[in-house]
Amino acid sequence: MDTFELIQRLAVALAIGLIIGIERGWKQREEPEGERAAGLRTHALAGLLGGIWGALALAGGAWGAAAIGLAFVAFTTVIATFRYREMVHDETFGATTVVAGMVAFSLGVLAVMGDLTAAAAAGVATALLLALKSALHGWLKRLTWEELRAGLILAAMTAILLPLLPDRELVRWFPVNPREVWLLTILIAALSFAGYVAIRFAGAGLGVLLSGLAGGLVSSTAVTLNMARLAAGHRERSKLFAAGIMLSSAMMMVRVLVVVGIINTPLLQILAVPLLLAVLAQAGVAGVLGNWARDDGPAESPLTLKNPFDLGVVLEFGAILAIIMALTKGVASWAGSEGTYALAAVSGLLDVDAISISLARLAPHGLHSDSAALAILVAVVANSASKVVLGSTAGGIGLGKLLASGLAAAFVAGAAGLWIALQV
Repeated sequence: MDTFELIQRLAVALAIGLIIGIERGWKQREEPEGERAAGLRTHALAGLLGGIWGALALAGGAWGAAAIGLAFVAFTTVIATFRYREMVHDETFGATTVVAGMVAFSLGVLAVMGDLTAAAAAGVATALLLALKSALHGWLKRLTWEELRAGLILAAMTAILLPLLPDRELVRWFPVNPREVWLLTILIAALSFAGYVAIRFAGAGLGVLLSGLAGGLVSSTAVTLNMARLAAGHRERSKLFAAGIMLSSAMMMVRVLVVVGIINTPLLQILAVPLLLAVLAQAGVAGVLGNWARDDGPAESPLTLKNPFDLGVVLEFGAILAIIMALTKGVASWAGSEGTYALAAVSGLLDVDAISISLARLAPHGLHSDSAALAILVAVVANSASKVVLGSTAGGIGLGKLLASGLAAAFVAGAAGLWIALQV
């Protein structure tokens, strides 16, 4: 590399050590000078030192890697020795400072010898992780075994099972991609759990609204069922739960737009206006209900929650998605657009994701784009209507009436948007 690039990389190495050192130095700012094993300057110099050794290794040929290894061992030994003396003096325990110095040195080497952007990003992530010590420890104290188990299952689903699945359609008579289905299943599990965490840590009021938004990213039907059950046991909060369900429904429509836009952007010419207007209508009604809910006074009983992560439910969604994806291709080829509308209506009663993904992938190959867009709208309407029925059944007639008002507003706004889209 030329001199300018070398100086640039050394500057990034110094900056990485500096940002880590700022966090370390800020936490030790009350300690007298000379009583800190490693602070701002030490970590900054550690990053620069790693960069210098990286530059020397590039010029050293085959012995460069060995030289970096020896320099890293020597540096770690010095930092660990001073940190040990500090712990003996203060009668404390902790290896974070030593590890932070090791990371600063290593990222300095990476900044010169490897990917500059990755090194800088890792430096920022390191400083952020160090700064969040109190928050992370507080969160860990409140973490339950069920929540930890859910996180571990999600990690196993993502890191172990996902790479093992084939990324292709296996058989002609069941044209689905196993890895694609499993990836969507993982997203369902993760974002459903995010809604639970939102309520648990943000509180019942704000948490319900955040849960509606977070859950709507994955399965607004699941959010409706969960909140309807909660509303049945906390009828004084029906307005709040109705607002959460409407927000999840609005987020479902946004999700449909995003997914379709990624898979088949031309379909947005028909979908964008009606769905966006329906989203605004749903969100507006939800905002009014949420504001009214604040005037209802304190709840008669505390909001009780159960961990919503259910592996069986998640796997069931994956199976439903795979079946609908296969059916969509078959129906479109055999029955044309009319059959697709019927399939969209039935599929939308369960979940709008699978049919939307299938239709977006199918158009314009095997199905006209306009027919695919209209079928997606049919699925959205069916899914929204099913929430009213589900809410009335599980949460009571009062909740159903509130949901019906949101559906009516969204339907009117969406119909007007569709008329506008078809005129363009």
